[in-house]
Formats: sequence, C-alpha cells, structure tokens
Amino acid sequence: MKTLALMAATLLAAPAFADGHLPDLGGRTVTIATEDAYPPLQFKDPASGDAIGWEYDAMAEIAERINITPDYVKISWDAMIPAVSEGQMDMGMTGITIREDRMEMVDFSDKYMTSEMKMIVRGDEDRFTDAAGFAADDDLLAAAQPGTTPFYVTVYDVLDGDEANPRIKLFETFGAGVQALRAGDVDLALSDSTAAQGYVNASDGGLKIVGEALGTEDFGFIFPKGSELVEAMNAAIADMAADGTIEALNQKWFVEYQIGG
Repeated sequence: MKTLALMAATLLAAPAFADGHLPDLGGRTVTIATEDAYPPLQFKDPASGDAIGWEYDAMAEIAERINITPDYVKISWDAMIPAVSEGQMDMGMTGITIREDRMEMVDFSDKYMTSEMKMIVRGDEDRFTDAAGFAADDDLLAAAQPGTTPFYVTVYDVLDGDEANPRIKLFETFGAGVQALRAGDVDLALSDSTAAQGYVNASDGGLKIVGEALGTEDFGFIFPKGSELVEAMNAAIADMAADGTIEALNQKWFVEYQIGG
C-alpha cells in the first residue's frame, strides 16, 4: 500500500484528462473498505456470490473517469471508520451517513444520495403502525447496529434516549438484524429507504415498511482526514450527476433490480 505522502505526490503530479474537467490519477490503486451487507448499495449476489450493487457500479464509473484501480477490502461496519481514519484504507463505502461526529474522524465526499429512515417489520405485523405505537408497547424489541444512524434514530427518535435501553438488541450486521426480525426475535429494524426497500422486495411478503419516514440522511464516501482523493471523487460525482449516470444507477438498482430475482 502506498504511503499517504507518496499518494499525495502522485495526485499532485497527475495530469488532467483531455476534456480538462476531471483529474487523471494515473491508474493508482485505491484501497476501498466495504461491508457487502447493505442492499442494494452493496451486497453479495445470491446466485453468484459476487459483490454487486449501486456503489460498486458507481465506483466503476468513478474509476474510469478519474483513472484509478479499485482494490476492495471487506471489513465490518464497526471497524470501517477507524480503519479509514487511521489510513489503513484509502476510503470506505457502505451507505455511510454524513454526520458531524464522524467528520471529526474522517473526511466525506460530497453526497451521492439522499435517503429516508424507514421502519421495517414482519409482513403480518399488526400491533403497531408507527414509531409512537412501537414505543408504547414495552414488549416490542428493535434490532440495531451500534454506532449506526439507525441505532441513534431508534434510541432518540423512537424510544427514550437511553442508549442502554434493553429493548434494543444489537447485531454486528444489518442483515443479522433483519434475520432476527424475520425469525420473531425482534419486532422492528430501521434502515434508510434504499436498503429497506431492497430487503422488502426480496422477502416475498415476509417484510413490509410501516409509518412515516423518520428523517432524511445524506450518503457519502469516507477518506482519511486531509486526503487529496476527496477533490477528485467530488469532481467525478458531480460529473455523473450532470450526465445522468447517477439517475440511471438509481433506476437500475432501486426500480429494476430485484434481490434474489
């Protein structure tokens, strides 16, 4: 892996593409931390086992536009931000919400997507239809990943603000929480609307979304503080938004693609 100093030198010396509006990073390898557990942004294809999704397609586009070679490294969510912050990886991606507390550890790209937080329940759930109904029944349990936006929304917007509330059951991955929901071990899982709809579409009626959205969140890629990659990534994201590529990816992964289909 290149040192940050060598990477900085490579970037500063990089020429521009012929069209003049995007940098050329000379084919340099960029190590990218991924989780592969956040459909349809990134996940394992049930048929092939390959890692696929919106973010992989977007990164392939970015790689072509700014001339980099992605090197994906799978890592757990709770280790991702620390690993990127410490420079063990050049960047990270897994539907990461842009938040001020995280900005103290890493730099973010410009947002590439805005999503809404949704409540996922079993398909036959009839005990509650919104956050207030869930909070009012002390027997109901929620799945969450520690340190994630859904965890904090569960704590502060759904329950009582107590991070140690025993009604919150913690899982290492979002997928494990959804499995617990389907098995009846918990009664609610929260996710951004992109991943939530992906799981619902793949559940054959086993899951559904209830209630109003619990706020919105912007997604961005993360980088070590001061990384020169941020400017190049932002240029590529803006270029993809301007020429319709991001809209096309949204159509492919959130409308046309069916997980498990």
